Amino acid sequence: MTEISPLRRRMIEDMTVRNLSPATQRSYLNAVSKFSRFFGRSPDTLTLEDVRTFQVHLASKRVSWASLNQKVAALRFFYGVTLGMAEIPERIAYAREPRRLPVVLSADEVVRFLEAVPSLKARAALTTAYAAGLRVSEVIGLRVSDIDSRRSMIRIEHGKGGKQRYVMLSAQLLAILRTYWRLARPENWLFPGRDASRPIEPTVLHAACRTARAAAGIDKQVTVHVLRHSFATHLLESGVDIRVIQVLLGHAHLSSTARYTHVSQELIGRTASPLERLRLEVVPPA
Repeated sequence: MTEISPLRRRMIEDMTVRNLSPATQRSYLNAVSKFSRFFGRSPDTLTLEDVRTFQVHLASKRVSWASLNQKVAALRFFYGVTLGMAEIPERIAYAREPRRLPVVLSADEVVRFLEAVPSLKARAALTTAYAAGLRVSEVIGLRVSDIDSRRSMIRIEHGKGGKQRYVMLSAQLLAILRTYWRLARPENWLFPGRDASRPIEPTVLHAACRTARAAAGIDKQVTVHVLRHSFATHLLESGVDIRVIQVLLGHAHLSSTARYTHVSQELIGRTASPLERLRLEVVPPA
């Protein structure tokens, strides 16, 4: 923007008045300058359509999501504040961060991982996380009284958003928890911390995940949440209705659960094409 120094000066004054940091000011000036150079014209002569063309150009160059949105913020400031065109900024859309597919362990990797957890308490806690699809906060918040062996259910007292729900208690998990209880004798918290009056710290389970992942030789990232992702995906692959999985995970919206349909490759492979129900002649008649 060297050829339009008065406009540059005005933008600097506007950013200073609004107490933008020096780093943000440099970022904004650089973005507007690139916008101007791309078209070879002063930015105050460029239209909203030009902005959109510039955004498409940046996206085609595989500019990162964060960098793209920094430029959007700069252009929204330039048009809305420096040029005083209040109706323009909200029409310059931010890029949506691409939603990454969750990491999922295979059944064999789950076994290798859990068997590599050396601590009895951590192994029981992480096994529970996988077996019931729990968040780390839900695992550490379990009390002995939440295990309902008669009904084969686990009560989650404080799920996300403070909601209560029930999840499955498999026979195998119940046997594991009974063995753990006989050896550890927890009284209130199912997985107590060093101070028995408080639950185990999340950092303990995170550290156990890192150790077990390395010991098991698994090259994927493994966290408590990855165990939850694996639980959901394995249920989907075994034919459980996605709406049941939604309830088990405590998702408020089905769209949150639907992401697992994108990672269940086994389910895709087992799904028959509607062509299978048709009888077609491959060779056309002469």
